[in-house]
Formats: sequence, C-alpha cells, structure tokens
Amino acid sequence: MPTINSAAARDPQRPAPRPPAAVLGVALTCLAWALAGLSPAAQAAASRYTFAVVSGTLESPADEPQTQRLLDAIGRERGMSFIVYDGNLKGAKEQCRDSLYESRQTLLEAARPALVFVPGQHDWADCGNAAAGSYDPVERLDLLRQTLFSDTSSMGQNPIPLTRESEVSRFHPYRENVRWEVGDTVFVALNAPSPNNHFLNAGGRNGEFEDRVIANGFWLEHAAEFARRREARAIVVFIQGDFDPERYERPERFSWLRFGRNQRRDGFLELKRSLVKLAQTYRGPVLVIHADDERPPGGFLIDQPLRNDKGAQVTNLTRIAFGPNDRLNQWIQIDADTARRPPFKVSVRDVPKNMPLPTTLPPAPVHEEPTPSMPEVPSLPPASDLPPVLEPAPGGADTQGAPPASMGLHPVAPSTGQQSAPPAIPASSVQGGP
Repeated sequence: MPTINSAAARDPQRPAPRPPAAVLGVALTCLAWALAGLSPAAQAAASRYTFAVVSGTLESPADEPQTQRLLDAIGRERGMSFIVYDGNLKGAKEQCRDSLYESRQTLLEAARPALVFVPGQHDWADCGNAAAGSYDPVERLDLLRQTLFSDTSSMGQNPIPLTRESEVSRFHPYRENVRWEVGDTVFVALNAPSPNNHFLNAGGRNGEFEDRVIANGFWLEHAAEFARRREARAIVVFIQGDFDPERYERPERFSWLRFGRNQRRDGFLELKRSLVKLAQTYRGPVLVIHADDERPPGGFLIDQPLRNDKGAQVTNLTRIAFGPNDRLNQWIQIDADTARRPPFKVSVRDVPKNMPLPTTLPPAPVHEEPTPSMPEVPSLPPASDLPPVLEPAPGGADTQGAPPASMGLHPVAPSTGQQSAPPAIPASSVQGGP
C-alpha cells in the first residue's frame, strides 16, 4: 500500500492528505509536553500522589512511643508524599513548657516523609488554662513561630519547601500559615483552632483574633490567585478547628433592632466567608480538611456544607472532618489523581498489628522554665477592613442541587489491614469513578 509521501511524489501538484484529527491532537499534546520538559509519564505522575493526616495523638508522655510507631507505619507506605499533623501535639492538661514543645518537635522531625505541622487548640489557645500552666496564649504562639515554624521547609527526614505567609512584610508574624505544592495541587495550612477560633468575649478589641482573621483571609485569597496562575487542578486547605460549616449566618438588614438577644459570636464566620470567596474565585475543586473530636462513624465525614450569602450550596468545595476511632493506631490516607473524577479517595489505614513499639525515643530535655511574659506583637488593621460577603457566582447551584461529580470524594473499599468508612452524606454527592 503506497504511503502519503510516495503518493505526493507521483503527483507533485496533489497536496499530501492531512492526517486524522486524532493524530494531530496526539502530536500537539506530545509537542506541549516536550516544550514543558515533561514526558507523558511525568505528566501522569504529577496528577497522582498520596498523603496522610493525623491529629491529637500526643495527649501525654505515654503516647509518644505509639505516635512514633504510627509515623513509622505511615513512612513505610509506598509513594507517601507527606504527612500533615493537624494540631494538638500536646494534651489539654499538659503544661505548655518549652521543654515539652522541644521533645514533641524532635518526635515529629523523626518522621520519614515530610511532615507539616498545623497548630491546634491545645498547642497555644488553651495555654492560659490553669491545667496548662496559666501561660499567655499569644506568647506561646509566638514561641511556636520561633521554634517549630522557624525553617523554610517542613519537618521530617525528607522535608519539602514551604512558602510562609511571613514572607509578606505586612504579615511577618504569621509563620504558621504555609503553602506548598505536590504535583498539580496547591496545599494551604492555616492557624484556626477549636473551639471558636480563639475568639474572646471580653470587652475591648480582640486584637489577636482580629489580626489573624485578616491574615488568614489574605492567605486564602493569595492561594486562589497562585493556583490560577499555576493552572493547578485542586486546592487543599488544612485547619485544626471544626469551623461549624453547617451554621449559616445570613447578614440581617435590621440586626440593630435585635438589641435584646445574647447569641454566641461565631469565631469562624470570617473564615467561612473567605472559603466561599476562595471557591468562587478559583472555581476548581477545593478540599477543606479538619479534625473532628466527635469521632464520626467510620473515622471520617465527607460533605459539602458551605453556602454563599444567597443560601446556594457551594458545590466545588468539599470538606473532610476526620477522627479515627483509634487515634494511636489509625490514620487518614488520601489517594489523589487529579486527572480522574472524583479526584480524591479517602480511607482509614491501620498500623500493622505485628509492628512493635520503638525501643528508643528521641531524647527530651528535662529542664524547667518559668512562665514567660508576653512580648510585643505588631498590630494589623482592625477586622472592619475585611471585604464584604461576596455575591454568588452566576449559575450557582440551588440549596438542593447535588454537587458535580468532579468534586466527589470516594471512600476506598476495604482491603487487608485497612478500614473504609461510608460518607456521611447521600451517595449521590460522592459518587464518581476514576
């Protein structure tokens, strides 16, 4: 059978037949990969990764060996990109001493994969309680910023580079707010602890809370723009606190008439508005992950609870509230493939039963420190500078609309040594195949 070139040679006036459109498409795709310096296999690998999330495993010194075994078990998983320790590296009744933070940091640094630590309620916000030593919470947070958050990379034996919000001069104190990339996904970690985002009901200006609200809102807005410019396929946000997304507060036009009511102020209100704005600006899949002290059945809960100012469901934002039944022997594992729909699969993994406890632990200092005083912290503009609540994007789903399949999260079917949990929302909201 003659080839295209031979046919053209027989009749120079006759143009060579055009290749099929599919062939042209493949050629252009390969050309784009070649120009980007990535092979098709590398492009596929960029969309697939795995990470683990744990939280609150260290409530007393007795938990340290089992936490180390848990991190070791995660580190043995093939292809584990990183671990997120999502808050509470100490218990509520442990005093917030420098030596305790040092020993727990040493334990987390021993993890084989990269480890990103997100500050939680017991790590600083509750340090003012008598059981925790009656420290100044803001001063303890400042200590964490100078120690656990001092490096430009994550913890762990194979650290990954982090971009800290402190690189922005206006938000220099906020070293705990970070951003990093794995494959084609942008990850963000924020300081937003339980139980109410450290909102204080005392009179006067709640300076720490108000300044942090502005910093968190800016960091989410910055992440949305960064993801758009990088053409990222997803954004994942980590916080420790349960931000109570089911609590929807619609602004009232005549709220000043209700002077007699005494309602608890929602400390996560601004965060929820910032997340809605993030989802409306970025428009791609947004995943919010936080710890859940109530231990949801099966170890995690998946839903899409946020609504915009008009009451319409934000269909491209999904949250995972996790709380394994056995905090010392289980972790949450998320396998991602952003080229697939749904892009994320969630499962509960167990530490192998035959895995022994470590015989040696990282050395910890034994010296005691006096209760420190609070240093001066630079002030930021008041919370009144926050942008107003955004209007919903055109074409948004109604309150009863089902989320698109691209934002579904699929629980992994159980296999040997694994536990899987059903989502806590209707199956239509999470269905989707690879």
